[in-house]
Amino acid sequence: MPPSPPARQWRVPPVLPAVKAAGALVLVALGLLFTGDDPVPLVLAVLAAVLLLGWAARDVVAPVRLAVDAGGITVIRGFAGRRLLPWSAVEAIRVERRTRRGLTAETLEIDAGESLHLFGRYDLNAPPEEVAEALHAARAAAC
Repeated sequence: MPPSPPARQWRVPPVLPAVKAAGALVLVALGLLFTGDDPVPLVLAVLAAVLLLGWAARDVVAPVRLAVDAGGITVIRGFAGRRLLPWSAVEAIRVERRTRRGLTAETLEIDAGESLHLFGRYDLNAPPEEVAEALHAARAAAC
């Protein structure tokens, strides 16, 4: 039996939840600054801050977005759940590049037939091309 490839995982950058939380504080401060006699700006700022804090909480609760081992690929599902995609279920692993307004965005796509899983650079804390190469190598070693 050939040796199994080492398990590897990719997670959000550690600083990202802190940046999102700081952004939430800035939103509330701006809401307080511009509220005047009308409470609507403050309410909108607080709602946006709550959403941003929820997004930051997800980064803290489930920082690992993608993991790979001999059994397949584990992806995040929902707020903090996990889903194992066995290698037999993975139809394609590719990197999509889109240029818009002079900026190029890369997205790692994992096609598992009935589901499509998308990951950006800030989900992985690594270039999507590098992660795709590691996934292809792990798949080749496992199969």
